[in-house]
Amino acid sequence: MLKDITLGQYYPVKSFVHALDPRVKILLTVAFIVAVFLCKSLLSFVPVILFILLAAWAAHLPLKLMVKGLKPLRVILIFTFLLNLFFNGGETVLLQVWKIRVTQEGLLLAIRFSSRLVFLVTGASLLTLTTPPVVLTDGMERLMSPLAKIGFPAHELAMMMSIALRFIPTLLEEADKIMKAQMARGADFESGNLMQRARAMVPLLVPLFVSAFRRAGDLAMAMEARCYHGGEGRTRLRVLKLTKNDLIASLAVAALIAIIVVIG
Repeated sequence: MLKDITLGQYYPVKSFVHALDPRVKILLTVAFIVAVFLCKSLLSFVPVILFILLAAWAAHLPLKLMVKGLKPLRVILIFTFLLNLFFNGGETVLLQVWKIRVTQEGLLLAIRFSSRLVFLVTGASLLTLTTPPVVLTDGMERLMSPLAKIGFPAHELAMMMSIALRFIPTLLEEADKIMKAQMARGADFESGNLMQRARAMVPLLVPLFVSAFRRAGDLAMAMEARCYHGGEGRTRLRVLKLTKNDLIASLAVAALIAIIVVIG
């Protein structure tokens, strides 16, 4: 399950989406999230699905990789679906067992909320899979740079977010190693009820937190040894420039929002 988490990982290939300016990709991801929340009917989700498939094709991302990233969310998706299915009123009853009833309105609402969650995670995964953490940091810092004039720590916040994204794959790999070591010593993470599985995770979480704090300390010492003092006076290897591809991608997202608004 740990290997199924794709958020924060980078898929290194050359593609149209990979070459986009990181500032544009961040803004387009926000616009895509707004578009998902504008969907009010199941029909309006059709252009969203087509857009995701087109973006994955343009980014040369395997669909298996996109679906794989949704596996860790299956419990949340099932819970969201059932919560909206059984605890929302409606007049058109499709099924009733004792006091539990399923209505057409509740079913449509459950599908809509679950679909939104899937699309939100997929959109965020598209951003991280096609953008290296360092480039993503530059994009976030440039977008927040106007706020630095009023004392907002744009560089520091962007650096913290970049480090957090960068260490997701590292911590997942460390957790996988610890889990395998514990299983070799007789630990059981698969059987038992929910509470038993939660207690079985304690021997995994304690060494993982110790390893995370140790890595954080090593990173802080390495930054101090290299005289890191924030973003003041720093130069950049890569100069961000907008291209016609960024305009094409922006027009595509704008067309998606327009279609969703028309469909309603």
